[in-house]
Amino acid sequence: MSGIARIVRLLAHVAAAILVIWILLFLFDADRANDVVHWFQRAADWLATWSRNLFSIDNAKLRTTVNYGIAAVVYLFVGSLVTRVSRRD
Repeated sequence: MSGIARIVRLLAHVAAAILVIWILLFLFDADRANDVVHWFQRAADWLATWSRNLFSIDNAKLRTTVNYGIAAVVYLFVGSLVTRVSRRD
């Protein structure tokens, strides 16, 4: 695997981890005034800019899980795809 593919895979995994951590913090009602929680919220909002309002679900916890979860899955898929393509070359 090339060095660039490894970097892309690592970044995809980090992005997905940030999104999953934010989902868990939100589900467990973490204090958003906390600096660490606030950082994860801002990072996840930025990473999921394109998907955070994808579905309008009344339940806030389900909406957050679905919309941010979709972003996490897409990041993992893209990272995996880049890795596979680079192995063929």
